Amino acid sequence: MSKLTALFWDVGGVILSNGWDEEARGRAASRFNLDLVEFERRHQALFAAFEEGRMTLDAYLDQTVFYRPQPFSREDFTSFIFSQSKEKKEVRAILDEVTAANRYFQATLNNEGLELNNYRVRKFDLARNLSAFFSSCYLGLRKPDEAIYRQALNITQRAPEDCVFIDDRLPNVDGARRVGMRAIHFLNAAQLRAELAQNGVAVTQS
Repeated sequence: MSKLTALFWDVGGVILSNGWDEEARGRAASRFNLDLVEFERRHQALFAAFEEGRMTLDAYLDQTVFYRPQPFSREDFTSFIFSQSKEKKEVRAILDEVTAANRYFQATLNNEGLELNNYRVRKFDLARNLSAFFSSCYLGLRKPDEAIYRQALNITQRAPEDCVFIDDRLPNVDGARRVGMRAIHFLNAAQLRAELAQNGVAVTQS
């Protein structure tokens, strides 16, 4: 096996909770009394553009929520979106251990809209662990498109076999494997710790 030099981390579902997934949208529909079927229909039509940085959060909300008058403010709805983000503390502990070892280049490789991505990076101080942010909103590409993995590898000048990619969604894991990266399908912190060790990343319980 080649020498591991880099780890690429998904954010939503691994380091943090998902940013704006189906469950969060369901909670928003309940909280703000939205027609969930119509909200989801509009969301699905626009979300690729939002995650690829071709649409701002305001523009997304204009067409999914505020296309008609609402009894709540844009600020209240945006605050609700941001409030859905939580840290996965057991995984963050592992990430901190790997960072402290100072042996690997570490970056994100994630799908996220610009405003939400930037908020989560700042709110949870992801820069303390990660040296680069290969987010869909910056690259204009989304997982599992093979091009986003290749772009991250080209920019960092890493051989795919020298990298581990970690994601909770199997299609995204399969995309990384198709370009030759090692990949871990994240299930929980204990399983992640074990599979990192199998790839030569020794992290001990703190």
